[in-house]
Amino acid sequence: MTKSYHTFGLALMMATSSLGLTTAQAHDHVKSNTFQSEDVFNLEYGADPRVSPDGKQVVYVRRSNDIMTDSTRSNLWIANVDGSNNRPLESGAFNASNPRWSPDGSRIAFTSNKEGRTQIYVRWMDTGQTAMISSMQQGAGSLTWSPDGKSLAFTSAVPAKKPGLNVKMPKKPAGAKWSPPVKYVDKARYQADGRGIFDPFYTHIFVIPADGGTPRQVTSGDFHHRGSLSFTPDSQKILFSAYRKDDWEYATRESDIFSVDVMSGNIEQITNMPGTESSPKVSPDGKKIAYIHGSNDKLAYVTRGLYVMDIDGSDSEFLTPDLDRSVGNVLWNGNNTIYFGYTNRGVGRVARVDADGDDLETLDIALGGTSLGRPYSSGTYHMANGVVSYTVGTPQKPADIAVLSGRNNRVITDLNSDVLGHKKMAELHEINYTSSFDGTPIQGWYLTPPDFDPSKKYPLILEIHGGPHSSYGPHFSAEMQRMAAEGYVVFYDNHRGSTSYGKEFALKLQYKYSSEEDYADHDSGVNAMIDKGFIDPEHLYITGGSAGGIASAYAIGLTDRYRAAAVAKPVINWVSKVLTADSYLGQIPNQFPGMPWDHLEHYWKRSPISLVGNVVTPTLLITGEADRRTPMSETEQFYQALKLKRVDTMMVRVPGSPHGIAGRPSRLIAKVENILAWFKKYSKE
Repeated sequence: MTKSYHTFGLALMMATSSLGLTTAQAHDHVKSNTFQSEDVFNLEYGADPRVSPDGKQVVYVRRSNDIMTDSTRSNLWIANVDGSNNRPLESGAFNASNPRWSPDGSRIAFTSNKEGRTQIYVRWMDTGQTAMISSMQQGAGSLTWSPDGKSLAFTSAVPAKKPGLNVKMPKKPAGAKWSPPVKYVDKARYQADGRGIFDPFYTHIFVIPADGGTPRQVTSGDFHHRGSLSFTPDSQKILFSAYRKDDWEYATRESDIFSVDVMSGNIEQITNMPGTESSPKVSPDGKKIAYIHGSNDKLAYVTRGLYVMDIDGSDSEFLTPDLDRSVGNVLWNGNNTIYFGYTNRGVGRVARVDADGDDLETLDIALGGTSLGRPYSSGTYHMANGVVSYTVGTPQKPADIAVLSGRNNRVITDLNSDVLGHKKMAELHEINYTSSFDGTPIQGWYLTPPDFDPSKKYPLILEIHGGPHSSYGPHFSAEMQRMAAEGYVVFYDNHRGSTSYGKEFALKLQYKYSSEEDYADHDSGVNAMIDKGFIDPEHLYITGGSAGGIASAYAIGLTDRYRAAAVAKPVINWVSKVLTADSYLGQIPNQFPGMPWDHLEHYWKRSPISLVGNVVTPTLLITGEADRRTPMSETEQFYQALKLKRVDTMMVRVPGSPHGIAGRPSRLIAKVENILAWFKKYSKE
């Protein structure tokens, strides 16, 4: 160690002399060639590409981090499908997103907050003139053109009657300063991460003239009408998904497809299958409806398949019975071909299938790049006139926009070469191994530091993904690139329970999260990394967020092989978690065998707090103070337990942050830099 440090110091002095730099400047020069925390503010990525109806242009959202407002700004850009004439469409110190072409391609509707609240705008493409056509108090979602181009449909929240009691308070004297009045809650769904305790509301569908006017609510009732919208070809009806029954709060795995008459508001139910029918898309000729269906099985994970039926709901056919993956983003190409997306082994794919279920084909497309912090499977695509545009990233760069036209597949933007092109970035490698628990094959990846030398020994960080029913992939990760830039090999895997490997693999964790079984998957991966010969087995670290935080906390109750742990936004006690968090209505019936008071032993066994007596690993805890998915009280339980055991621990509280503690650029930086500082504190001398 001393010799290598001396060699580096000598090399640094020689470089300093040759460049005419001071030692401090030379250090900065070396540092500038690798990925640093300040680079996060300069990252950009493309999102939500939309192909024009004639297949000649792509409008997309260009997202960039703003160091002055500590936020991510969204502007609209447009380019020809060959990449030429890439230029701004709506650009400035405001957010513009959700671009949607009119059916004839002459206009683009979008949402923007450039006048304060988020409103709907329409831009005429021949002149560039833009009009704000709405004045909504609650914003707009699911923006959709009518086929005749005369109107736009969207969803928006409508406030409901607030609960209360017939209480008579004494009259407040003039000038008296009393505490704020009490607030009442009587709904089962009363809180949401990122929103806190909210006033009751229902999501309804509205229509508005495309050239401006008064929005008109077309749905009714005390129910939510969410998700994508689809007009019938005559522009007279809108199809949507909802669950319009009195027990809607408790039915987390139920929804049906309905239509609403735009003029009369008459609502008709089209499907009535057990489970969820969602994302209806009417064929251009109005004869068929493509949609997604998932069962209502009480399981932690269900596969959602692609179906098609006649416009009246009859003759439903399952189009993807042999594809053991969940599908999404359904689009028609003509009246006979349906495009859709799915994720396979951590990578997003685009496929198409005939409306009769024949000739399913996966295209030469790999989606990704729209998850900056960690390498989650991500990405979007759109198709029009047979041309597909999509987001594509690499392990070294976030998403650019690409186009597949015929057999011609090209990337048409280059959003990060100015920031990352001159940097020495970590290289990504795939690793496949079997779990010591039962021989299950596990796929993983690892990043090697810049200037990696396989003859040397490196410290290893195991990073565990959240979910647990989600997936990582071979994608860009600002957090892991920072770790690798500091000299760590960073290893991550898609352990049992991860999605994109089929239903059976995902359900290997049914009633078992977290457990010795999923830890065996991670532990086997760490051993496989050590077997490669360049990992120092005495220099191992573990971290993860959300479900990965649960797994990290559980792991250090099973082993002492890690020098330090960083546990982000964890669940520590499942009994308290499900009875305080916003996800209880769906989590309890699907992830557990019953109510916590009836199955206390099971909940306790799955909780990291049950193993805290074994923990000796120095542990950093980091959670948002406004987190309602894994509330701060979970972190506090582990912190206080570790303090009682006199295990070295530190609690990092992120003020104002919900569950997404990396949701702002500075928070992403604070998360990874605190983890790195904690690991450095316990690095081997």
